[in-house]
Amino acid sequence: MAASKTWYVYLIECSDGCLYTGITVDPVARFKAHLEGRGARYMRLHPPLRLLATEAHPDRSAASKAEYRIKQLSPAEKRAYAAQMAAVAAAVP
Repeated sequence: MAASKTWYVYLIECSDGCLYTGITVDPVARFKAHLEGRGARYMRLHPPLRLLATEAHPDRSAASKAEYRIKQLSPAEKRAYAAQMAAVAAAVP
């Protein structure tokens, strides 16, 4: 049986101030793709400004569920959640 990949939920702040939430196995490569205009159509219409935060999940299913939950939040709640995710990531050695 193949080893399962770690999946990540990521939040990107777009140049117009909106927030984009997605999932991937490689957040850095996915952000680079968004910068190059590849991938999600939404990101071509709302160019990415910066990667706000990432959150690791054990599998795609867990990441998809977290993505759905985050997408239900208000913009202010998403920003607060992104700040919390970034703080947790910064605290990990």
